[in-house]
Amino acid sequence: MSTSSTNTTQDSYTPEHGSTVYSVDHYDLDLDYKLASNKLSAKATLYATAGTKTQSIVLDLVGLKVLKVQLDGRPIQKFSQRRAHLVIVPKDPIAKGQEFRLDIRYEGNPRPRTGLWGEVGWEELTDGVLVAGQPDGAASWFPCNDHPSQKASYRIAVTTDDNYRAVCNGKLVRRTSKSSRETWVYEQREPMATYLATVQIGRYNPVELPATQDSSSPVRQVVAVPAELRGEALTALAEQPRMMDVFQYCFGPYPFSEYGVVVTQDELEIPLEAQGMSIIGRNHLSTSWEAQRLIAHELSHQWFGNSLTLNRWKDIWLHEGFACYAEWVWSEAAGVMTATQRATEAWKKLSGLPQDIRVGDPGPELMFDDRVYKRGALALHALRVRIGEEQFFPLLQEWVARFRHGNVSTEDFVKLAVELVPGLKAAELLEPWLYAEKLPKLP
Repeated sequence: MSTSSTNTTQDSYTPEHGSTVYSVDHYDLDLDYKLASNKLSAKATLYATAGTKTQSIVLDLVGLKVLKVQLDGRPIQKFSQRRAHLVIVPKDPIAKGQEFRLDIRYEGNPRPRTGLWGEVGWEELTDGVLVAGQPDGAASWFPCNDHPSQKASYRIAVTTDDNYRAVCNGKLVRRTSKSSRETWVYEQREPMATYLATVQIGRYNPVELPATQDSSSPVRQVVAVPAELRGEALTALAEQPRMMDVFQYCFGPYPFSEYGVVVTQDELEIPLEAQGMSIIGRNHLSTSWEAQRLIAHELSHQWFGNSLTLNRWKDIWLHEGFACYAEWVWSEAAGVMTATQRATEAWKKLSGLPQDIRVGDPGPELMFDDRVYKRGALALHALRVRIGEEQFFPLLQEWVARFRHGNVSTEDFVKLAVELVPGLKAAELLEPWLYAEKLPKLP
């Protein structure tokens, strides 16, 4: 195999995932899933473009058996599965810039991947399915170029047992029934990273949350919830429409067509994000601050993480630090505690913890450490204190608008801050918060 046909993501956090050899423009997924046996029979159609001349295409796929592969409608005789990869070798090399289509039929009993970050990917619930793909779980249920810099549009069709609802990213465009089976078809037109693609299956009923009376740009918000949890869910999520208004005011227009929340019958350790939706467990249905901050946190990821997605996992603070700061913004708007009070509280907690992390490049083992969240938020608060309200939120709004549905880096944020705030030494301000182990003084 030539060098150009290996996975070359150049991301030390997930070195075995993703490839720069090609990019996928669109995924078309047809999934047939039987709940009782946890049996998945599927077809994935990938529309892709080669970034360089290559003799093979390497896709991420783990735990599922590939039955058949076609390239541009013709059977591929030479393909193999190695560890967590599907290696496809066409008769002739694929030229740089060449567009091609892969049709892959596969099947098996999907299960989550186990690694540094616990179990991620396709997971059976007590009565249904949950998919949580961050950071490397997408390959547990479909063949993909599994790296956040590789964003694509999607069509996801799920056929499963009747009396169950399948919830996926994007808009529901079709629902059909046949012989005690139902098919749900979703289209996600905005570019999406593989780890944000999801399938949720359960005995869910949809409930639409009413927009606030003074909302200038209401967003359709739908909750998929088991019937017995409907009342609790509506109470716990009653403030979400106002959160949406606050975040649109502070960060700019909501970047997708609608927003969904799936409430699982099972308890979950933490809520989960996907593009255009969040997934919360029944144990998160509370009006307490701890539950409400998590609801705000997941909502804010639609701007910071889903529309704006990091280029490399080392910049995870661009997702989690921003989402944590959004909690503080909501706390202030809701009249609970000011952002300054939240920052003081977070700083005191951090000062009592080991100071042995560089949150701007924490390493794969610590990328989801709470210190990344809190200290990333403090970096933003330090910036807010330095430049003032009248420049801070316009900076965030321009950040969201300029890189809408794209990929970003810390360098991008620093450059934008310097551009928009004359005289600001943004790198000098942010460096001790992001790249020094010692905790800086509270701004």
